[in-house]
This record gives sequence, structure tokens and C-alpha cells, in this order.
Amino acid sequence: MCIFAQPVVSVTDTNIFARLLPDGWQSVVYQMKFETKENNAIILPLPVQLPVTEENSLQFISLAGQTQFFTDLNDGFPLERPMPESFSRGIDFQVDVQESNLQVHDVGEFIASFVPSIPDFDRLDERFRIPPESWAKIPQYSDFGFAVFRLKSLRGKPHPMAFKFRSRLNDPQGGSVFFPTVHIHDGEVHDREHFDHTLFLQAPEFDKACGKYKQQTRLVADAATGYVRSKWTAGNFCDISGSRGIVAADALVHRLQMRGTLKNADVLANLNLSHARRLSGLSQVEGGVAAVGLAGLWGLKWFCDRRSFVAETHAAKTS
Repeated sequence: MCIFAQPVVSVTDTNIFARLLPDGWQSVVYQMKFETKENNAIILPLPVQLPVTEENSLQFISLAGQTQFFTDLNDGFPLERPMPESFSRGIDFQVDVQESNLQVHDVGEFIASFVPSIPDFDRLDERFRIPPESWAKIPQYSDFGFAVFRLKSLRGKPHPMAFKFRSRLNDPQGGSVFFPTVHIHDGEVHDREHFDHTLFLQAPEFDKACGKYKQQTRLVADAATGYVRSKWTAGNFCDISGSRGIVAADALVHRLQMRGTLKNADVLANLNLSHARRLSGLSQVEGGVAAVGLAGLWGLKWFCDRRSFVAETHAAKTS
């Protein structure tokens, strides 16, 4: 989920893809199913490299027509392939952008703008702003930039939003990949929120660290990363050309599902797997612990399952 400028009826089935590029940019692809009763906008906070500029900090990428982007990604995990989903797209409405003096971009089913800082929200139509008192409750965004996508429909599951930004989290020692997951759906910032997220990551550091694909009755997270690795590299199951260079054909895809009530925070995937947090591969910003130790638990489960399997096999041979 994400930050909405106006209250929403529902937001479900959120999917986010992220990849840190060698040149310091990070790609993000974001899609969800939603319903709202009034003109609305999605706001994604981003740790853009400082100083922030409107011209050089973020580039929008149109994925109009690429409705299968996340379906394709899930095809790399054949044991848990999701069923096709149907939905009503609703009635389109016109988005008035005349009250904005920020640069606007028409990217398929969205009107998009990059807002360099919180004070720059005053340059947007007031319908697409967050109350100042809400920003005061999340001070970690005081020097962030923001991707704002104004919706052209009241409900449905539009094609993915996509962009790349210059990330301050790029680091020669590995860096971190940022997933915007903080929820604000009613103008209030709650400590905990319901998550219905699937995160997808491509990173050579994860490819090198993870083990072989585990063909079991269910997909198991890798002990080194905390994510489930795809069975094949992405070129075998994704539309690489249709992704506009976002997905790397020769890399694996790593997936993590977040379900239930969790700390209301953004997510970082630490690419320095020699770091102490390598046991999770993931942490939630501002002290969240939703997934810390996840890979360690999965590793323990794998060990116990393996020990039981060996014992059962030995018993069968000796009986």
C-alpha cells in the first residue's frame, strides 16, 4: 500500500518491484487494486540523493499496456502461481492539473509529478496534498522527494506505475534497496497497519548468496537472503523488452510476501549480506521488526524438515 491524498474505500493486492542500478539509480514498479470515492492521488516517498532537483532526481517510465508485469514475475515461482483476477475499472474522471506548477507527465492511466520536498506540495492542487500535521508525524521524510500519481479512475487495478530515482542508499559496499510501504489512507499515521504486499527484488548480491531452488510442497525462503528465489533467471518468464529496461534478463527474481498487521514503515533490503542483518535481508525503517530474523527461522524450518525427511527415508529402507 502507500500514501493516498484522500481517504480510500479499499486497497489490496499491492505489488512492488525494485532494483538498484549500477549507476546509482533505483527502479521502482508499483501496482495495487483500489477503490476511492473521489479524485485521488498516490504519493510515494523516496530517499532521493541530495541535493534534490526536479530535472535530475526522478524519471517516470510508462508501462501502459503492461498489465501482466507482476503476473510474469510470479511465473518464476511455479508452485504458487496466482489465479487471474477480474475487476471493474470504474468510470474515468478528468484530472485537472492547471493548479500545479510542477512539471506533469501523462503516463498511461496516471498523471504524474515529482515533488522535490514537502514544502513543494503547495505547488500541487490542494486535493492531492497531505495535511502538514500528518507529515509532522513522519519526520524521516523531511528531506525526501515524492513521486505523485494522480489516478484517472475511481476503482480498479490500473497498469503498474514505474519510475527510477537517484538513490542516496547506493553504496560501494552493497547499499540498500528501498520499498515505499508506509500507509496513510485517511490522513492519519497509524503505528501499525494491515499489509497485503508482495515485494520483488533483483540484486546480484542476492543471486550470489542464495542457494539452489527448493522444489518442495511450498516455496521456502533462502536462509542467506530471507527471500524466495525464482527458479529461473527473469529472461525465461518476463517480457524483458516490455519492461522498458527495468527487469534484468540474466538475473534471478527474489520475492517476499508481507501479510497481516505489521509496523507501519517503509522496507529496506540490505544488499550487504555480510552485515549482521543478513539473516533477514530485510528491515523496516524506523525500528520495525516485521521480517527481522525471517530467514533464520526459515533456515531452522528447512533444517528440521530435512532432518525429518532423512529419518523417514532411513526408516523406510530399514523396515
